[in-house]
Amino acid sequence: MQKDEENMDDMEFDILTEIGNIGAGNATTALAKLIDGRVDMHVPKVEMLAFKDLAEILGGAEELVAGILLSLEGDIEGSMLFVLENKAAHHLVHKLMGSDGSTLEDSFTEMEQSALVEIGNIISGAYLTAISQLTNLNIIQTVPSLAIDMAGAILSVPAIEFGKLGDKALLIESQFEDDEIDVCGYFILIPTLESYTRILKSLGM
Repeated sequence: MQKDEENMDDMEFDILTEIGNIGAGNATTALAKLIDGRVDMHVPKVEMLAFKDLAEILGGAEELVAGILLSLEGDIEGSMLFVLENKAAHHLVHKLMGSDGSTLEDSFTEMEQSALVEIGNIISGAYLTAISQLTNLNIIQTVPSLAIDMAGAILSVPAIEFGKLGDKALLIESQFEDDEIDVCGYFILIPTLESYTRILKSLGM
């Protein structure tokens, strides 16, 4: 029998929270290696939210963000989105590329976009590794695509694609801190209902 996300009990949510904690820890380590610097992590916030409420959490539907979207295949199917606030995205790109970050414009050069995809790919991979290790499930991530747009527009892609499978998403809000600024990133996992059931079953639920 499939689990209904509306009726998820406390123990099940605790498991998903643990996945969020371990994933964020993995992401912090990966990010520190990537930018070759110290990165501290605040305790991530984990929520199960309806698609319609996600944009508000990201600062509103018109907030400019960078979104890295990938599809999931294998034992867990669905979609995954890693979202960075525009300022945070520029900061990480400049750190990765070794520039001084003196020009924080809204637009990204082609090289900066490639760097951003790499950042999103590595951080998303860190979260997926946590889920895979905890569940012993095989997760294959597709090549990521990048969009720099308003939060509402970016969120509409997975909402349209997976809305028919369930109207909820697992949101993990992770705050990373380096020696200059706090970087706020949002990891949004949108598995199919069957995949939710598979995750919980693999953990003995």
